[in-house]
Amino acid sequence: MACHPWDRIVIDSSIPLDQLLAGQSAKVSRISGLPDQVHRLEEFGLRNGIRIQMFRRGNPCILRMAGNKVCCRTDERLRILVEPEAAVG
Repeated sequence: MACHPWDRIVIDSSIPLDQLLAGQSAKVSRISGLPDQVHRLEEFGLRNGIRIQMFRRGNPCILRMAGNKVCCRTDERLRILVEPEAAVG
């Protein structure tokens, strides 16, 4: 079976958190920043693989996750990438 270069391409559909629209859901794919910042978000339950919904855009934004609302502020040292879920309906 022939192997083509495009057979190994992985398409990353992740976008920065601030590009989600209000009401849009996504799965957290990556959190990068200073270790204490990342750890604090993990203590709130925001970690890779968790499903979130943008409640209010902005900086800070308000996210819904696991039935709770969490206020989150990002900056140039803290970056959250998400994979948007396909719209249903």
